[in-house]
Amino acid sequence: MWAALGLAAGGWVLSETFGLAMRDNFDATLQTDLDGLIAAAEPDAYGSITMRAQYLNRRFERAYSGLYWQIETEGLPVTVSRSMFDNTLHPQDLKRGPGGSWGYAEGPLDQQLRVLVKHAKFPVRATRNPNDFRAYTFMVAGDTASVDAAVKEFNSTIFWSFAVLFFGFVAAVFIQVRVGLLPLRQVQQSLARIRDGSAQRLEGRFPAEIAPLAAELNSLIEHSSEVVGRARAHVSNLAHFLKTPLTVLAAEAEASPGPLADAVQKQVGVMRRQVDHYLTRARTAGALNVLGNRTPVAPVLEDLARVLRRIHAERGIAIAVTCPDEICFRGERQDLEEMAGNLMDNACKWARSRITVAAVRLEGRSFRLVVEDDGPGLAPEDLGRELSRGERLDESVPGSGLGLSIVRDISKLYGGGLSLGKAELGGLSAALTLPALA
Repeated sequence: MWAALGLAAGGWVLSETFGLAMRDNFDATLQTDLDGLIAAAEPDAYGSITMRAQYLNRRFERAYSGLYWQIETEGLPVTVSRSMFDNTLHPQDLKRGPGGSWGYAEGPLDQQLRVLVKHAKFPVRATRNPNDFRAYTFMVAGDTASVDAAVKEFNSTIFWSFAVLFFGFVAAVFIQVRVGLLPLRQVQQSLARIRDGSAQRLEGRFPAEIAPLAAELNSLIEHSSEVVGRARAHVSNLAHFLKTPLTVLAAEAEASPGPLADAVQKQVGVMRRQVDHYLTRARTAGALNVLGNRTPVAPVLEDLARVLRRIHAERGIAIAVTCPDEICFRGERQDLEEMAGNLMDNACKWARSRITVAAVRLEGRSFRLVVEDDGPGLAPEDLGRELSRGERLDESVPGSGLGLSIVRDISKLYGGGLSLGKAELGGLSAALTLPALA
């Protein structure tokens, strides 16, 4: 926009300057022709004017040439150039200026004429009185069409030249921006690779202006990883510190049977479940903002299915896994194993003969993992209670009652969710929604 305004202003200034220069040059030519006309004029004894041709412009001899002269004096007919034929000049809007009076008139063939008028006196020879003079009015007129045509042609040249210059300037700016911002595009692509998990830091060589930015981003990524690493170390230390005293308490309670020992055993079990639950949440929350997390889903599900087939080999549970290879979880493998493992293990505990595990890609950056079994399932009124922390509706199988609640909490931390329903196989259907990589 500024380039267009600047070029338009520059073009207007050039056009006005050129037009003024052409008009000044045209007026200077008329002034020269008028001086030549006065020099060529020779009055006779009776006041009539005769012309000496050597002082006159040849265009005065060509009919309607666009250059005319006219001489007037009181008491005598008007004398005009051959180029005027039988026409005369009638100047209008005369204004005093350098070399005479300037105005305009309408000429032959509807020509628009610029007129220069000047008064001069010559001595009257018939009276032989040196103080007796006769006044004459000399006029020279020129067609302004040539000036207007030259200005119009110049304006056309200026317009197209500046138009080409404008588009060339815009193209140059576009190329400059594209090339100049190419390093930033490289940074963008590197960050996308880090987000997708295909890289751990900004890679490549950057120009001096971008290199500090790349270095700071790499430092930020490394700092984030270090913070998460330290947090995990503290969580592990805390887990070890808490579990050892709990194990000692459980062993002491077991060695001394009685009501108090039973209460201690029960509370130790509750504390162990709570410690496992909240430590899992802490570990997951610390890993959420780590850049570069990328976990293919299919290998995790296959590994879990292989382990669970061995664990439940005596029951002969058939586990069918369906998952496209391109689905990748935007998070850590341990968290995916925790969630999928809980769902699949729970399904195996309640299934009669088989379970199905299927992962499908959803619109946007997410996928859904559905685990179904052919067990007894749950009544609709019991689905919400099953997700409550530590709530168990049936004590006939081993477990802590925290599996589904842990899955729900971890999935929420990742922006997903867990829902329960009736499976097509007749048992329980657990649908887990998680973020996926593009």
